Amino acid sequence: MSKAEFIENVAAAGDMSKAEAKRAVELVFGEIEAGLKRAKKDGKFTVGTFGTFTITKRAARKGRNPQTGEEIKIKAKKSLRFKPSAQLKAAAGC
Repeated sequence: MSKAEFIENVAAAGDMSKAEAKRAVELVFGEIEAGLKRAKKDGKFTVGTFGTFTITKRAARKGRNPQTGEEIKIKAKKSLRFKPSAQLKAAAGC
């Protein structure tokens, strides 16, 4: 689903204009981003009954170029993970 489709669905479900829905969606996404920036200490940001976003660190490692078989170095980096809450899993039928 594209962001535009998501905004259209929110507008229809909330009985609001697309402009109002876009503002609401942008506020929610912005708050999630801000929460992740604040979460640098423990690396977690929980959104109520929605789920938990976690920032994890991936260590540097060696890999192989699949075309040439040459060994390459893969840099260390941070990764973002999401774990849905039990309520969200139940709503999705998982």
